[in-house]
Amino acid sequence: MTIKVLLVDDQTLVRAGFRSLLDRSEDMRVVGEASGGDEAVTMARALQPDVVLMDIRMPGMDGIEATQQITNAAGVSGPKVVVLTTFEVDEYVFNALRAGASGFLLKDVEPDALREAVRVAASGEALLSPSVTRRLIAEFVSQPGRDEPSPGRLQILTDREREIMALVARGMSNEQIADHLVVSAATVKTHVSRAMTKLRVHDRSQLVVLAYETGLVQPGSS
Repeated sequence: MTIKVLLVDDQTLVRAGFRSLLDRSEDMRVVGEASGGDEAVTMARALQPDVVLMDIRMPGMDGIEATQQITNAAGVSGPKVVVLTTFEVDEYVFNALRAGASGFLLKDVEPDALREAVRVAASGEALLSPSVTRRLIAEFVSQPGRDEPSPGRLQILTDREREIMALVARGMSNEQIADHLVVSAATVKTHVSRAMTKLRVHDRSQLVVLAYETGLVQPGSS
């Protein structure tokens, strides 16, 4: 299967560089380029890419708003958005994850790592390493001035779904959770999918964000 990629960046040279790298792979194809958020939303709707590589900071509609519109419109079955950033620990990145991004890449990513990240995102697997995800989210959730945890949103989940959501937030894979709970990986996957559906989140990254924001998992917990 050929992975369809939409490139979004306000700098023509950046888009050209990423296109050159991606077009060298037989299993992926750049189907469009957008220079801003509004254009990205329109093109995502028309081209239905598998993955959107999205710059965060752009004039007009930024990458965060564009990510939210794209993921909200398409739901879980829609394109996976991977945001492009200059700094790994960045509040823009955190807000992009909240908006529905599946992960992020540094703009100076190595070519092989870029192509592998596109493949991973397209497959629906977690793009971010657990340590990076937890560190990024925990840092910003614990900042002074942020809203107090609101656990009420999780009442819609069963006890088992909350338990598995907490383990996801602690960086465990489905296989690791299955071993920990002595159940099958398929059972874990089902619980994760049901939790995502009930909470109306796009992927595992948003589950992790919610786990911290609702107080299900505390920053620094193991």
